[in-house]
Amino acid sequence: MFGGTFDPVHFGHLRTAVEVRQALRVGRVKLVPAGVPAHRQMPGTTAAQRLEMLHLSVQGLAYLEVDDREIRRGGTSYMIDTLASMRDEAGPDVPVSLVLGVDAFALIHEWHRWEGLLALAHLVILGRPGAGLVMNKAVTAWTRDRWVAAEQLQHQAAGLVCELQLTQLAISATAIRRLLRVGESVDFLLPQAVIDYIRREGLYTSAGA
Repeated sequence: MFGGTFDPVHFGHLRTAVEVRQALRVGRVKLVPAGVPAHRQMPGTTAAQRLEMLHLSVQGLAYLEVDDREIRRGGTSYMIDTLASMRDEAGPDVPVSLVLGVDAFALIHEWHRWEGLLALAHLVILGRPGAGLVMNKAVTAWTRDRWVAAEQLQHQAAGLVCELQLTQLAISATAIRRLLRVGESVDFLLPQAVIDYIRREGLYTSAGA
């Protein structure tokens, strides 16, 4: 699973999901939009709008699935709760992996009940060329002897950690919102269906988000 605010979803998110699927040799990647983010301010768009943009972005791609469980659950979106519900659905033996970037991983010790994450899933860290992983002492101890190659994640349900080096498209939702606010083009930064929806709904304008 690959979570985020997706405000808005763009080709950086989608290309990452595609390459994660290929690298891990899994059938599908779940895109999970946060309802109420725990570690950043609320998006200017509604959860329903972000969800609709995600659905539009993956049309025709059966291996990318939009999962709205955090929005349906309501309240603050804690990853430990999301993974617990996924584990309940998958059963005890199916491998489940949480995908997160190096910046999120560097702050994972600040997450709600973070030490329980590896009991529910593997961690897949998206590295950046030339950027090393940053871990405090607690996270270093927590992940010790758990680092493996990506193909090993298939052999147990949870508890392992791997790092992937993928194509890192230099696209950010912040930059897209800024371009939209000043009326500049965002063509080829995100799917055309999402651009059309943003224009139709008047999102991210100077008067809006």
